[in-house]
Amino acid sequence: MGKLSHIDESNRPTMVDVSEKIATDREAHARTIVELPDEVLNELEGDDIATKKGPVFATAIIAGVMAAKKTHDLIPFCHPLGLENCKITIAVTGRNAVIDCRCKVHHKTGVEMEALTGASVAALTIYDMCKALSHDIVIRETRLMAKSGGKRNFARDE
Repeated sequence: MGKLSHIDESNRPTMVDVSEKIATDREAHARTIVELPDEVLNELEGDDIATKKGPVFATAIIAGVMAAKKTHDLIPFCHPLGLENCKITIAVTGRNAVIDCRCKVHHKTGVEMEALTGASVAALTIYDMCKALSHDIVIRETRLMAKSGGKRNFARDE
């Protein structure tokens, strides 16, 4: 097994030193799937859900982008990145809200954590805004779908 990047030679947690790396264009795509019960799906109007708190998906997109930009404040060893783009889309497929978060940056380190954080917080926002309708909302999975621009690229079959 390889050495973990956030553990130093004394086996203590540490931030990765990226000072010698070269900045490149980096992108990441993360996806979260939220299963919606009938009580929530019944409130679907067009491409959003209307609740007393407002438009659910529109609010979740804003929350997800805000979270992606603040990932370094939430995850201890994430480097602060000035995201150049963060796009979140939400589509209802059957019983599921499929949240895709795509982040881009020109930097020395990748944006996987930003994409994962954006998708996750968007899902939590959907839960928060719809919990008055039902507590049977299930956040099913969050996973990295693809990344590029670093040491190695990654793409998951969809």
